[in-house]
Amino acid sequence: MAEKKSVYRHVVLFQFNETTPQATVESIEGAFRELCASLPFVKDFEWGRNSSPEQLNDGFTHCFIVTFADELGRDQYLPHADHQAFCRQYLDPNLKKVCVVDFRAND
Repeated sequence: MAEKKSVYRHVVLFQFNETTPQATVESIEGAFRELCASLPFVKDFEWGRNSSPEQLNDGFTHCFIVTFADELGRDQYLPHADHQAFCRQYLDPNLKKVCVVDFRAND
């Protein structure tokens, strides 16, 4: 297996409120994808729903991975007005729990 060159990853796990409708969850997935596609310092975006049979997800159902060239990209992303608006509009009213891990891959 070939190792990828070093990039900076921002990994976010979401547990949605039990009262959040599926249609809202799907709109959040799409809005997150659109947000990342609109920002030039985001190099890649991946996401998926938990499907692990191990039952170790602690209630987290969704994983989103935002990739940057380096920490500077992440540092531009976090306070960016569009990211902050996305969080206020979509995440604040719908998340029960969130976990964030940032790391330089293969370092």
